[in-house]
Amino acid sequence: MNKRIRLKDVAERAGVAVNTASTILNRRPNSWASKETEARVFKAARELDYRPSKTARALRSGRYHTIGLLIQDLTNPFFSTLADELEAAVEERGYDLLVENCRSSIVREKHLFGDLDDLEVDGSVLWLSDNEIFRNELAAMPKSRHPVVVLGNGIPETPIPVDAVLSDFTQGLNDAVEALCQLGHKRFAFVSALAEGQADGQRPRLFQEMLAARGIPAANIDILRTGHTVESSCETFAAFLRKRTEKRPTALLAMNDLAAIGAMRAAIEAGLQVPADLSVIGVDDVPLCSYLPISLTSIRQRYKRITKCAADLLISRIEGTVDAETPPRQEVFPTIYTPRESVGPAKA
Repeated sequence: MNKRIRLKDVAERAGVAVNTASTILNRRPNSWASKETEARVFKAARELDYRPSKTARALRSGRYHTIGLLIQDLTNPFFSTLADELEAAVEERGYDLLVENCRSSIVREKHLFGDLDDLEVDGSVLWLSDNEIFRNELAAMPKSRHPVVVLGNGIPETPIPVDAVLSDFTQGLNDAVEALCQLGHKRFAFVSALAEGQADGQRPRLFQEMLAARGIPAANIDILRTGHTVESSCETFAAFLRKRTEKRPTALLAMNDLAAIGAMRAAIEAGLQVPADLSVIGVDDVPLCSYLPISLTSIRQRYKRITKCAADLLISRIEGTVDAETPPRQEVFPTIYTPRESVGPAKA
């Protein structure tokens, strides 16, 4: 195993004291070293491929210059895209990103949440399965030295007790429902893709309420619950189609794009045509949607704006550019209905 290069090794190579090497490498303003000495120290660090210990640096400065991200499922392209965008946003501010993956497990999520204070990070961005489950724990966070920003879908009746960046599905979902009704659809399905123990959330209820406002009775709406993987969605919808041979839905909306893709595959394997027999809409609008053989209509979340806002809110807490007594801030971004090939008119 390669020996870890220490600050002492750099100092010896450059022929200076350890304190001098530390002052130069950390670019402290109290350095009295000459330009030649500084060049020699930086040259020695490059030659030895010296990388300072984050723990040691944090002991000196009080910061790790690292942000944590707790997300649900890295195999879902929504979360991997979110992580990539957040990483870019915090890098612009001089921070690294440490990703913790819950793997769609409530048990693992609670374990990782409980270990937040043990991470070598200055604060964390959290996408929890259900913010309400953790409301009491979140309410205690402002008293700790670990600032957090919560991400999520839907606007809670009671504000979240920490800084939050939320997606409002009202506009995007309303536009999707209006488009389907205008195209003559009268029978619908909603696929809830859930982790074990996770609640349905607001979207199925909003979907039903919006359809009811347009004269669609509850008997014409099938709510299907499935797992978080594309395979489980495909299996669930395939089983539904085998049982329902008449009065099938002509339009389907899924809780996320993976569930929509799984349902679309099940429909095609059952001999249906998309969108001639079944229109399909996903949620999140992951980049993959535009490049499927039948491009997927989706309700877009504003990745770049959400992650930039989350980075700004969190770093302002970390660096103290907002008063410590500033109450929790909440930023909301509307979603956007994005039509593509998977939606068409209902059959007469």
